[in-house]
Amino acid sequence: MSNKRRNNHLLSYPVIVLASGGDVDAINAVLKHYEGYIAALSMRTFYDEGGNPHLCVDDALRRRLETKLITKILTFNVA
Repeated sequence: MSNKRRNNHLLSYPVIVLASGGDVDAINAVLKHYEGYIAALSMRTFYDEGGNPHLCVDDALRRRLETKLITKILTFNVA
């Protein structure tokens, strides 16, 4: 039995290369990979009429984070 463990939580190198080249499906795969992290970063506390706090995803912030990720993907230089 091999002691090597395969980490299936990482994006594969071919997907990264295709995404940095502008492939739409690969970029969508990267966005799908990071969607949970982006949602966690875009959580905001909103208050209702009674002053009770509620955690919700701020859609504007989520879209800004996704846009920033896409621009960084497209400018990423794969060695």
